[in-house]
Amino acid sequence: MTTTTTPAVHATSLLRGETVVDSELGSIHRLTADTFPVLSGMSVKRLVLRPGAMRTPHWHANANELTYCLSGTALVSVLNTGSSFSSFVVSAGDMFHIDSGSLHHIENIGEEPAEFIVCFRSERPEDFGLDAALGAMTDAVLGNTYDLPAADLAAIRRSTTSRPLLARDGAPRIPDTALFDDPHKFSVEAQLPPIAAAVGSARLARVQYWPALKDLSMYSLRIREDGMREPHWHPVTAEMGYVHQGSARMTVMDPDGTLDTWTLQAGDVYFVPRAYPHHIEVVDSPDLHFAIFFDQPTPADIGYRAAASAYSREVLAATFGTHLDDLPSFPFTPVDPLIVQRINPVDPVR
Repeated sequence: MTTTTTPAVHATSLLRGETVVDSELGSIHRLTADTFPVLSGMSVKRLVLRPGAMRTPHWHANANELTYCLSGTALVSVLNTGSSFSSFVVSAGDMFHIDSGSLHHIENIGEEPAEFIVCFRSERPEDFGLDAALGAMTDAVLGNTYDLPAADLAAIRRSTTSRPLLARDGAPRIPDTALFDDPHKFSVEAQLPPIAAAVGSARLARVQYWPALKDLSMYSLRIREDGMREPHWHPVTAEMGYVHQGSARMTVMDPDGTLDTWTLQAGDVYFVPRAYPHHIEVVDSPDLHFAIFFDQPTPADIGYRAAASAYSREVLAATFGTHLDDLPSFPFTPVDPLIVQRINPVDPVR
């Protein structure tokens, strides 16, 4: 087993990922399969908007989007098919979902920077900006579209290259209805944790609680320093996690028996393909907060505890190559606890 602080296969730093833009308005950093080859069916961005800045109206051609707000306050607008339009306010602990192809924007309406982790249901998401799409058409075509003389369009910037971050012109306009609940929005951190233990908890943004979800979900996972996410695997679900706070050691096993064990720090992203066994334990940190995204609306897993309960002691003794009398007394566990207490010291780095 090897332990590294900069793993080459299953984890890397989003903070040092590909820079899409970095300016006085904010920044966008992303990880796609081009820079993080292990990704399959998922990718991630970190978006920071300074006060008065916005992520300009755009859409994604090949991926649904699931976004988690880490800090700040923003106005989000969504134009769906059938001219269905909505706008709503999000703040720290809120999430929103955008269908592939739906036009949307994110606008910082607060006094502090707004930070978001954005998950896409593609390892290489494709974007179109409204400004670039408009720039693709001639003045005459646009004039016909808007019932205007072609000359009226001459002053508009024309380019097929979008500008993802721009400053808002004037004060924000926030409709009163933006403070209502919206189907696109889910306040995950306001949820009473469906999974809670003495050493940790998980709040669940999945279709059971949020019908808007189609092929993505997210767990907000918190674990104390004396807790551990038990070893497990997801039979039909890939997992991509972002470390918001704390540090942790993680191990992933590949089908050829190769083990990747490394230390995750705040700002890191990891990816676990479907059905690969893995575990997470807190190290050198009072607590841990992960935003864990899945490529299914209802993720499911099989844990080591339930796996040991599924078979007779005779089968387990033969499987693990030990005498029946020397086999540990595994606790019977019909339902995996997800989070367990760490009663043993953390293994030394090897």
